[in-house]
Amino acid sequence: MSWFESLVLGLVQGLTEFLPVSSSAHLRLTAAFSGWKDPGAAFTAITQIGTEAAVLIYFRKDIGRIVTAWFRSLFDRAARGSHDARMGWLVIVGSIPIGVLGVTLKDQIEGPFRDLRVTATMLIVVGVLIGIADRLAARDESGARHRTPKQRKTLENLSVRDGLVFGLCQACALIPGVSRSGATISGGLFMGYRREAAARYSFLLAIPAVLASGVFEVKHSLGESGDVSWGPTLFATAIAFGSGYAVIAWFMKWISNKSFMPFVWYRIALGIVIIVLVSMGVLSPHAAESAG
Repeated sequence: MSWFESLVLGLVQGLTEFLPVSSSAHLRLTAAFSGWKDPGAAFTAITQIGTEAAVLIYFRKDIGRIVTAWFRSLFDRAARGSHDARMGWLVIVGSIPIGVLGVTLKDQIEGPFRDLRVTATMLIVVGVLIGIADRLAARDESGARHRTPKQRKTLENLSVRDGLVFGLCQACALIPGVSRSGATISGGLFMGYRREAAARYSFLLAIPAVLASGVFEVKHSLGESGDVSWGPTLFATAIAFGSGYAVIAWFMKWISNKSFMPFVWYRIALGIVIIVLVSMGVLSPHAAESAG
C-alpha cells in the first residue's frame, strides 16, 4: 500500500464511519474503483481504532462518568441504580452479539462477505430499512393527520432487552454495506427511541467491539502471519481520527432534527450502480489480493 492510498483510505474511513453509509463498503469500493488491492478486513479494523479514539475524546465526559459509576457499582449496591452505572452494564450487554458473531463468522467476514454483490445488496436493503425507520420517527415527532406528536424514548428508558436488540443490529454491520451506525440507529428508531439517543448509544456501543477487533488484528498482524504495511496503516489511522472527530461533531448536531433520506437515496443509488457495473464486468465482485 502506498502512502497516497493510505491517505485516501484514511479519509474515507473517517468520513464514513459515523454516517449511515457503511465505512467498510466505501473502503472496499474506493479500492475497487481506483484499481487498488482490497485493503482487507485487518486494515479496516486497525484504522477503526482511529475513529473510535475520536469517539473516546468527543464523549470523554460521558465515558468517564459511566466508567466511574460502573466500577463503583461493583462494590456499592446503592450505586447500581444510577443511570450511568446501568449504561455501563448495558454497553457490555449490547456488545455480546457482535463479540460472539465476530469470532464465529471470522472466515466469512474476511472472505464471502466482501463480495461486491453482497455489499450492493446490503446498501439497498438496509437503506430501505433506514428510510422506513426515519419516516416512523418523523411521524411520531411531528404527528400525522389527526394525531398528536408521540413522545419517543430516551436512554433513561434503555432496558436489557433493548440493549441486546441494539447489539444484534450492530452485529449486522459485520457485513460490508450494512453500516454500524445505520443499523443501530435505525434499530433504535424502530424501537421508539429519539434520534440523538439512538445515535449516542450507537457510538458508545461501538467502542468495546471496535477496539477489541482492532487490538486483535494488531496482535495477529504482529505475528508470523501478519501482512499489514504498518507505516501507511498507522498514517491512515491518524487521518481517520482527525476526519472522524470532525464528522462526529457535525453529525450529532445534524441528527437531532434532520431526515436520513439523503443517505437513504445515496445508498440505494450506489447499490444500483455497483450491481450494474458488476453485471457489465467493469468491476470484479471478488476482492483482489489484499494490500499488504
